Amino acid sequence: MPKVSVIIPVYNTEKYLRKCLESVINQTLKDIEIICINDCSTDDSLKILNDIKDERLKILNLPQNSGVSFARNRGIDEAKGEYISFVDSDDFIAPDFLEKLYNKSQGADAVKGNIYLYDNLTDTAELTDFYNMND
Repeated sequence: MPKVSVIIPVYNTEKYLRKCLESVINQTLKDIEIICINDCSTDDSLKILNDIKDERLKILNLPQNSGVSFARNRGIDEAKGEYISFVDSDDFIAPDFLEKLYNKSQGADAVKGNIYLYDNLTDTAELTDFYNMND
């Protein structure tokens, strides 16, 4: 059983998807499964998913566009990990994100991390008080 199942709903995010997947694949915590649910993307998102060669990656294709909540729930149905993490396909995570959360999770039902706002124009990320979850 993997330590963490990472669920990534995908819908028309070709611009960001490769960076998202690379950030998950390159985690310091290696004992993960990556479940991508393609929600009938009409761009090259499915091609990008199929181009990624990683034995931990599982791609599910929904028969019709059903929305992000349905896609997440479908991913939960497939998950075999001890814990579940959600990553949106237009986001990316720090290299040690899953390892830190997993280490915090021992004996806990749920853990949370910080959210940084990333600015594509300036290539900067900022933790704002609104998104600071350290409280």
